[in-house]
Amino acid sequence: MSINRRQLIASTAALAAVGLPAHAQSFPNKPLRIVVPYPPGGSSDIIARAISQALGESLGQSVVVENRAGANGNLGAALVAQSAPDGHTMLLCDVGALAISPSVYKLQFDPSKDLRGVSMLAYSPHMLAVHPSVKANTLQELVALSKTSDLNFAVTAMGSAPHVAGVAVERATGAKWVYVPYKGGSQAVADTVAGQTQVIMNGMLATLPHVQSGKLKVLGISKRTRMPLVGSVPTLAEQGVKDFESGTWQGVLVPRGTPPAIVSRLNAELIKAIRQPDVRARLVGQGAEVVTMQPTEQDTFFERERQRWGEVVKAANIRVE
Repeated sequence: MSINRRQLIASTAALAAVGLPAHAQSFPNKPLRIVVPYPPGGSSDIIARAISQALGESLGQSVVVENRAGANGNLGAALVAQSAPDGHTMLLCDVGALAISPSVYKLQFDPSKDLRGVSMLAYSPHMLAVHPSVKANTLQELVALSKTSDLNFAVTAMGSAPHVAGVAVERATGAKWVYVPYKGGSQAVADTVAGQTQVIMNGMLATLPHVQSGKLKVLGISKRTRMPLVGSVPTLAEQGVKDFESGTWQGVLVPRGTPPAIVSRLNAELIKAIRQPDVRARLVGQGAEVVTMQPTEQDTFFERERQRWGEVVKAANIRVE
């Protein structure tokens, strides 16, 4: 009887492996890396480092976070797109920003064809904030001020999600500001805190600590409903930008061709890691919402964002060679 039981278990295991490539059966078989295509300190970097240890413990391999900044995240994204499709190299980035890139940049890869979604992890609305010296306390006052004074608007990079969102607000309100590009959100925030730029639109996760310390003054949130954490701050929609919503959507992608079994495994482990009570509490406390998706849902989201923001880019004639 025991022999038959062992044979049954062996047969079941063999059937489960049918159709899977050898590397999928043994995944993971070496350390993994999460490529963050921005400098340290931004929203993607914060989330990558928050989940890396738990993810490594679940997978039984070390997980290294690697910052590969440049070209608004496109250098790091290209690196992952050209990596072996075995699940050991992942891209953690602002999925919405990546969806904008094909409309703005001449890329060496096609995000829609060369990458595929694994899971969304978190959403953080943009905060429209100013240096405390700026004499404006509402969006309307800021717009009026922009027509009489020069206002430098710090953006994480030309063609980034905060940049395109700022353009959408500018076009909707008639504001006038000068865009100053940076190589990442942390640098853009630092210069606005220092007063070298006056206005910034950036993910709440990376910006809220500076608002709470009084180093930045927040004028609006780019979400359709108010955020409980800063419930007194009105949304941009409330202040006249009808139905406006933007933000950073942090998610993980892998090279196209990664076996479905590995994508499913990573999806499950990433969701488990981001939903850990301590990780969730930390993110919520900084203004981010844990938002997860299945791989196909994330791919659909990507294409929807690509079309949505592509129209804004075209109307504003934004192009970076």
